[in-house]
Amino acid sequence: MSFDRSKTPHWRPGYRFQYEPAQKGHVLLYPEGMIKLNESAALIGGLIDGKRDVAAIIAELDVQFPGVPELGDDIEQFMEVAREQHWIVLE
Repeated sequence: MSFDRSKTPHWRPGYRFQYEPAQKGHVLLYPEGMIKLNESAALIGGLIDGKRDVAAIIAELDVQFPGVPELGDDIEQFMEVAREQHWIVLE
């Protein structure tokens, strides 16, 4: 089954993406705790605004990182993991 890049991700209610100086990086805060995101996940997370679909997020990061052949696949994989972990909803 192929990934639908026309879906728009948004953070689940109660989840907040932000930069955390104490962690020296971006985190995802939620009622039960916090997840520190790696640099790649933080770049993707920063573009999840409930307005951009996955294709637009891929296009935006492709401008920042041209010529990375697996970029789209990596972003799709992040979206799948984030959905499975209940961080985001894809609509």
